Amino acid sequence: MNHESPKRVVVIGAGIVGASLAYHLASKGEKVTVVEAAGIASGVTGTSFAWINTSCAGPDPIAALRGGAIAAWRQLETQVPGLKVRWHGALSYGTQDGRVSPVSILLDRSRIVQLEPHLRQPPEQALYEPGQGAVDAVAATHAMLAAAQALGATVRTHTPVLGFAVRDAKVTGVETAAGVIETDMVVLAAGTATAALAEMLGANLPIHASPAIFMRYQAPPGLVRGIISSHAMEVRQDEDGTMLAAEDYVDEAPENQPAAMAQRTASAIRDELEGADAIAPAFACIGLRPMPFDGVPIIGYLPQVGGVYVCAMHPGVVLAAIVGQLASEEIVTGKPASALEACRPARFLAC
Repeated sequence: MNHESPKRVVVIGAGIVGASLAYHLASKGEKVTVVEAAGIASGVTGTSFAWINTSCAGPDPIAALRGGAIAAWRQLETQVPGLKVRWHGALSYGTQDGRVSPVSILLDRSRIVQLEPHLRQPPEQALYEPGQGAVDAVAATHAMLAAAQALGATVRTHTPVLGFAVRDAKVTGVETAAGVIETDMVVLAAGTATAALAEMLGANLPIHASPAIFMRYQAPPGLVRGIISSHAMEVRQDEDGTMLAAEDYVDEAPENQPAAMAQRTASAIRDELEGADAIAPAFACIGLRPMPFDGVPIIGYLPQVGGVYVCAMHPGVVLAAIVGQLASEEIVTGKPASALEACRPARFLAC
């Protein structure tokens, strides 16, 4: 708990990262207000495949941060009522991205068939990571915000930020159509909108909106037990049968738009899974992920103006729990977290 007088903290953004920050700050005794321009989880959180993993292709400047992600989610599950992660493991084969984790297990075909019995053509070998899982990102966001509110936080949706009140080079308020919310600290956690908010404060944060295609299908329950990531598909399934899939965005050509991709992916899933003939596309869209220019999360204080802390990153769902934990600790205690050292906004000052 924070034994000094509580800080008034405004968290801008009610996606999964903002919700985690709000919960962790409120649990440490801070007076938290969440401000969201639209509805809860209305941005990229609502279009996330939400695979919780710690793997990374190539060298990883945030290995320490990513390495704590799963443990932080497991801890959060014990703290937040209604927050449930499905720890069903992930099976990967035939992909070219080189994602290998120290906890990967190489399985042969007989073991693969035991894990995923509906695969029509199980591979000879696959990598399995039993500690990985997935979360309903929208439900998790609502659960964390509800837990924050139970601790005294306020959540204001459909409240766009119009500007900031600044006095003596420090932010003192957040301007909205309903008036100014006075604050001691502002946290920018608004996904792809974070760069525009920082620009209002004279800070240039190079964050671009990186597109990905998210698809949801109606399907018979039990076709996929965990997560399958292969050359043909990246899928997982909820208990009610809802199947989720993700694909890279290719270009603006009509055949690569969400509806066409959903049909093509459905065809691939039918080819790969026994019993999937009846699957039908229910929803497909382009999700815009907040991608810092160098691929490394932007987490920490803005050097240009006092009282502003930034949290912008991909993958947001993976890192939400650990970043909420570490960033809230920094804000409350003033002690920097070494796992966040590579993420500081100050690295862009020379840009």
